[in-house]
Amino acid sequence: MENQSLAVQIDDLTVAYNYKPVLWDIDLSVPEGVLMAIVGPNGAGKSTLIKAILGIIKPIAGTISIFGKPYAKQRKLVAYVPQKGSVDWDFPTTALDVVMMGTYGSLGWIKRPGQKEKKIALESMEKVGMLPYKNRQISQLSGGQQQRVFLARALAQDASIYFMDEPFQGVDATTEIAIINILKELRKAGKTVVVVHHDLQTVPEYFDWVTFLNVKKIATGPVKDIFNDDNLTKTYGINYKVAVNK
Repeated sequence: MENQSLAVQIDDLTVAYNYKPVLWDIDLSVPEGVLMAIVGPNGAGKSTLIKAILGIIKPIAGTISIFGKPYAKQRKLVAYVPQKGSVDWDFPTTALDVVMMGTYGSLGWIKRPGQKEKKIALESMEKVGMLPYKNRQISQLSGGQQQRVFLARALAQDASIYFMDEPFQGVDATTEIAIINILKELRKAGKTVVVVHHDLQTVPEYFDWVTFLNVKKIATGPVKDIFNDDNLTKTYGINYKVAVNK
């Protein structure tokens, strides 16, 4: 790990809602080029951690850096796929328009997207199997299709690090396989991918790095080293057994 540069470095992070700590004194280093799951029970602070990294939530203490600098200076390097429940799916826009939003960061505020940006967006939609739906209103898409559109938007950003908040929630098995294959391709290309994930059974199959979180950080490291009954029990507070693919 000493030889690996860090995509994310978090020191002494504390976040509170109404004076109640949601994250407490978190120290976390995420190496560049890993596909990492954040796991923990409901209310553990998993989504809050991502939102704090992205500056959506202001911590009461601590520092966060992306590739050695504050997020505000590294915004263009970061892509974010939010939870489906946080998106207004009734907003009148097409799937292609949503994906093209992913190219805005490279344009700045003045320029309008042109043919180059449209080509990037269409290629991103093709990667997630959504090209035939490019002119469909997002409200008319299924849950799995909507998730693919938001993944395509993130791909269109051509970021260095991707944060995804439960990308597999409410999608069918075919979409889940398609999404994880894309995430593995991103890792293969040297990108860093951080995913809030609920299904413990698929952690060994999908991810190479894992962070256990329950208000405090319980453990973080390679799946093969730390995804075990001991850390699961510490995180979930019960005697946990999980089938780990050896």
